[in-house]
Amino acid sequence: MTSRIARLRAPADFGLAIQQARMARGLSQAQLAEQLDLSQSMVSEIETGKSTIYLRRLLELARATGVRLTATWEDDDASRD
Repeated sequence: MTSRIARLRAPADFGLAIQQARMARGLSQAQLAEQLDLSQSMVSEIETGKSTIYLRRLLELARATGVRLTATWEDDDASRD
């Protein structure tokens, strides 16, 4: 089991962390979308870093206040048991 950490400074950083965590769990975009009641295209847009006003504002708020946003996930297959 390997722990991964990513610093989130831009929408693309967030998307890449989501993509890597999804893949570490052995999920396709369609499977994740189904779990979350989203479209597969929405998951794709998030993973490719398509920015939304809310995500940009959140990152700006964090930067302005000195908050460091990170994502942490495990590379294991425990969720597939």
